[in-house]
Amino acid sequence: MIESSDFRSKKIALNHGDGRMPALGFGTLIPDAATTISATRYALEAGYRHFDCAERYQNEREVGEALRIGLAAGGIAREDIFMTTKLWNSNHRPERVEAAFEASLERLGLDYLDLYLIHTPFAFQSGDEHDPRDESGDVIYDKDVTLLDTWKAMEDLVDGGRCRAIGLSDVGLNELRPLYESARIKPAAVQIEAHPYLPETELLEFCKEKEIAFLAFAPLGHGIRPGPLDDPVVLQIAARIGITPAQVLLAWAIQRGGALLTTPKTPARARENFDVSALPADAFDEINRIETRQRFNQVVKTGSPGFIPRSKQ
Repeated sequence: MIESSDFRSKKIALNHGDGRMPALGFGTLIPDAATTISATRYALEAGYRHFDCAERYQNEREVGEALRIGLAAGGIAREDIFMTTKLWNSNHRPERVEAAFEASLERLGLDYLDLYLIHTPFAFQSGDEHDPRDESGDVIYDKDVTLLDTWKAMEDLVDGGRCRAIGLSDVGLNELRPLYESARIKPAAVQIEAHPYLPETELLEFCKEKEIAFLAFAPLGHGIRPGPLDDPVVLQIAARIGITPAQVLLAWAIQRGGALLTTPKTPARARENFDVSALPADAFDEINRIETRQRFNQVVKTGSPGFIPRSKQ
């Protein structure tokens, strides 16, 4: 059977739970509450059925409200959407994991989650302060809890039945490999910054080998300029095929075997980012040969989200 070249309906089976992750996902990292609600509705109307949230974004309630209204208006069942949210760094101690999970469910208005991720592999000082700092302004880390400690509490959530699958975000291969080897329930997904300037090829190959869904955030390079959207190779392919540079980058991300997240905020952009089909083989290969290397988000080094623009040359 030949796989469809239309990526709008493509789904990735997870290695535990019964969920299938739509390859095209909508990320909800949106600071403004009203925009969160409208953008989530636009995404649902455009066809998105995969929504990625986080306690850290502080807008789970708004996402839940938008989805309740949108699902009812569209006659869409809860089972037709794939919902993810994330455990924040200040809740890594095992005794805090279940309460954090339940709080996210309550804010989202859900009975279960399709996927729950450890947001970063860094444990911050335990408590309700998201960004604990010392007198010098430095992040206070919790040295007495390991990633495996937190993971075991995540496994207990799966045992409870209301968390279908678990995984990690902002994790490198050096953290993922030993956790995978020790885990009773293997990670179902890994979410990481990935685009042609940061292909994360070694991590992608490990995920393929272990049947872990590879989920790219910032597949457009966070829209930072200059960046992948301005790359001459991408621009030439877009002009040649008759699609937008964004559609080129999104097609590449899925075609290499992963899923992705974007955060369109208008109806037109939501439709554009959802209208993605496979690239010709030669175009796909051209993108693979791009040599520029740039990470835009340093969260993998600190646990603190933040976007780092490219330095001017």
